[in-house]
Amino acid sequence: MNRFTVPLENAEEFEALWLNRDSRLHEMDGFVEFNMLKGPESDGHRLYASHTVWRDEDAFRAWTRSDQFRAAHANAGETRKLHAGAPQFEAFHSIQTKTAKD
Repeated sequence: MNRFTVPLENAEEFEALWLNRDSRLHEMDGFVEFNMLKGPESDGHRLYASHTVWRDEDAFRAWTRSDQFRAAHANAGETRKLHAGAPQFEAFHSIQTKTAKD
């Protein structure tokens, strides 16, 4: 997961960037799901999180070393102006999963 703090005046452009980008995640073995999450607004900023689910940590690590990762992040420096500071990476390991069927 990466957390982004986005000034409100950049929120629309930030969302459009994510909604229209080609992440190439679907090309990766072990990719399960991606969610772009829109969080609360506070002090002139909105919190966002990009949340990706992988089959296992090895699949995630392979993604970070792949040509697809490099291509998906090739223009990251140009869009950095849309958010305050660097995105904050956070990794979690699931200890329990429940679905609607559970």
